[in-house]
Amino acid sequence: MSENIPQDIAREKDLRTGFIGLGAMGFPMAGHLQTSGYTTTVYNRSSAKASNWHETYRGNTASTPAEAALTADLVFVCVGNDHDVHEVVLGNHGVLKGLKPGSILVDHTTASADLAQELQAACQEKNIGFLDAPVSGGQAGAESGQLTIMVGGDANIFTRAEPVMSVYGKSVRLMGPCGSGQLTKMANQICIAGVLQGLSEALHFSDRAGLDTANVIEAISQGAAQSWQMDNRSQTMIQGEFDFGFAVDWMRKDLGLVLDAADRAGASLPLTALVDQFYADVQNLGGGRWDTSSLIERLRKLSS
Repeated sequence: MSENIPQDIAREKDLRTGFIGLGAMGFPMAGHLQTSGYTTTVYNRSSAKASNWHETYRGNTASTPAEAALTADLVFVCVGNDHDVHEVVLGNHGVLKGLKPGSILVDHTTASADLAQELQAACQEKNIGFLDAPVSGGQAGAESGQLTIMVGGDANIFTRAEPVMSVYGKSVRLMGPCGSGQLTKMANQICIAGVLQGLSEALHFSDRAGLDTANVIEAISQGAAQSWQMDNRSQTMIQGEFDFGFAVDWMRKDLGLVLDAADRAGASLPLTALVDQFYADVQNLGGGRWDTSSLIERLRKLSS
């Protein structure tokens, strides 16, 4: 149980970490751990990416998730979906085969709250702490160490892990018991979907009405319509550039989790359900790997 986990785990000078998953987010996140003084061992399904990480940050690589966890006090996971997490944590060569009692597992994957509950139960059987801790901020946030991290789990475990997560997180907040981090990330995705659809419609309307869209953004970004998406994506949306970190395919995965959780909670999310279908249209246009701001391309196609 959590009370048996060493209280000074996050303060040990020789703290060792493991990181599973070196995608657009995980690669720099693991790098921040290594360069901040935490001896880090990584695992990635593509050994070439793990080798590249080693060349970049001089940390250690492992041939399995279990091997990456063998000497670790904390292991972080950042992979694609529930199935991937299940494989790298609970599989025959998964993290729980290597983690020692008293260590902590942190899942940064955007996954289901049900999976978080399952992982917590499996960790408790081995006297391992668990936190579900999805992140927001995209590849740019991961690279700059400015991620927002929404955490679910035991407060004592959070207190010990929070200083380590802070090396790549500008905001690390405990949201409640296990699963609360994932549910908070769902609320985050609801907001993003709605804002991007509204911004897409505003840009499309401005263009069709004969306005200078860039000038429109300059004007309205100084008022109540301002948003992160407007500041960081409006110009590339105008130019039809969608080669950024978070793809439509991943957003649809996330919105699927949202709508499933909403159905079970009895929450009505009509706008989110509609935008999810709009993203399906973008996929049908061949934009599955486009950035989520590509919703505007659907409107352009409808008007062409």
